[in-house]
Amino acid sequence: MDLLNQMNTLELTLAGFYLLLFVIQMVYFWALFSRLAFYHKKQQKSNQYPPVSVVIAAKDECRNLKNNLPAILEQDYPGFEVVVVNHASVDETKSLLKELSGKYNNLKPVHIEQDLNFFKGKKFPLSIGIKSAKNELLLLTDADCTPAIPNWIKEMVSSYTGNTEVVLGYGPYKKEKGLLNLLIRFDTFLVAVNYLSFALAGKPYMGVGRNLSYKKSLFIKNKGFISHYNIASGDDDLFISQVANKKNTAICIEPDSFVFSEPKKSLKQWIKQKRRHFTTGKKYKLPVQLLLGLFTITQWLFYVMLVLLLSIHLIPRIVAGIYLIRAASQQVIYKLAADKLKEKQIFVYSLLLEPLLMLLIPLFSIRGLSGKSNKWK
Repeated sequence: MDLLNQMNTLELTLAGFYLLLFVIQMVYFWALFSRLAFYHKKQQKSNQYPPVSVVIAAKDECRNLKNNLPAILEQDYPGFEVVVVNHASVDETKSLLKELSGKYNNLKPVHIEQDLNFFKGKKFPLSIGIKSAKNELLLLTDADCTPAIPNWIKEMVSSYTGNTEVVLGYGPYKKEKGLLNLLIRFDTFLVAVNYLSFALAGKPYMGVGRNLSYKKSLFIKNKGFISHYNIASGDDDLFISQVANKKNTAICIEPDSFVFSEPKKSLKQWIKQKRRHFTTGKKYKLPVQLLLGLFTITQWLFYVMLVLLLSIHLIPRIVAGIYLIRAASQQVIYKLAADKLKEKQIFVYSLLLEPLLMLLIPLFSIRGLSGKSNKWK
């Protein structure tokens, strides 16, 4: 009480605001993100293997297809096809697919000879691939992705139960040397913690096109991507936000289900990628926008207030103690989530990477909201 009496109105306001930010952050960590941290998949063994169509849209991806497509075509699964849509490629994609078709009976190439430039992104070729697929269960990935092991299809399909129509998978980036790679992988981990936790809370709002499954009938019934064709990205998050709900959505985070892809090699390339992703955020359902925005804003402001309060020497021990409680909570949740997603190295550096990433997020947001969407290349 004496401490409160010694503080003026401004100091009380600043301290109260800092405490409010802390409480909000604790709610997110322990009421939301803990759902992924403490998640345990119900063991279900099934000898049923429904036919699956893997769909890949590719534009000038000959090198990636040559490196990654065989691992997909050789999956240990009794009945599946791989539909590869060659979207007006000018490299050797067409001849490569012809060569691989002679070796693999389950490869189904679809060629789009003319680039319809009034469509943005990969939604048009992806739609063509989905409509060309002969099976009800669809599994989507990209040309630069490769499954962890030959059980990828089995693991993803195993998450389908009675009412399931959507399965959200995890698509980590390959581990390489350097700070940029750590940042990209940490950001990917945080995105996964968000969308997987929201899905477990009954509020699915996105998946990642690198590793995503849903039923063809769901795609047809909802008229595919037609409601957001004018946006280059969003074939994964905007579509899932449109069709997924707490009753029809499941997650799959078994390590055998992971699909790895190549990370960007330069900060400029990564910023362009993040810029495309941020353009879709304003199209999410309003409650999801508010929840995602509240966490990011309070997280950013928490660090700002921490620095401010320590710089003016306002109850430094209490301020530091609150920070340590938040840091400990974050580390517990991230450690458990990182164990599930096999991102242990990311967890070790998380306390250092988080403030660094937050310095970049405002740049992504501003560029994403003010810039025009890039066409898919």
